[in-house]
Amino acid sequence: MIAVIDYKAGNLTSVLKALRAAGADPTPTDNPADVLRSDKIILPGVGHFAATQFLEDRGLKAAAKQRINTGVPFLGVCVGLQWLFAGSTEAPGCAGLAAFPEICERFAPGKKVPHVGWNSLAIRTGSRLFAGVSDGSFVYFTHSWRAPVVSATVAITEYGEPFTAAVERDNVMGVQFHPEKSGEAGLQVLRNFVEMRGC
Repeated sequence: MIAVIDYKAGNLTSVLKALRAAGADPTPTDNPADVLRSDKIILPGVGHFAATQFLEDRGLKAAAKQRINTGVPFLGVCVGLQWLFAGSTEAPGCAGLAAFPEICERFAPGKKVPHVGWNSLAIRTGSRLFAGVSDGSFVYFTHSWRAPVVSATVAITEYGEPFTAAVERDNVMGVQFHPEKSGEAGLQVLRNFVEMRGC
């Protein structure tokens, strides 16, 4: 079962539709018990980082962490990627999963925010998530905060400065862009995740 965590933060319906187009039969849920029996987990999201406090309050964070630790593939989308980090200056009192110790920050002054629209990816070789996706492919973004480039970054985008467009370490993955709005490249990313085996 692919559990798509519903934490009342936006783009759930479009993510579910795209996953079905990628050949999956996803289960939307806000129940930790569903997460604990899942074979894969997706955390979508748009909007404010503070919305992720719902995950802590409902026991979903603990359930997701438990499954991740057993090797179950996890994919965060947009705010879902940022949640994989320790936190965000957008909501300093709200802790992320801390799979990566860095903090997400707002784009530097001088750049128009939010960063909205199509932008290209510089993809590092060897990523399972980007198998079959060409370097330089364009995908769709909408965000004002960004994750820094880290050792697990597998795709970089430039918007005044380089930032993490995608991160991947073993079974923990996230994309800042919206694959459900990114045409064939986004659909291929979702297919890769749907077909992926755990670690």
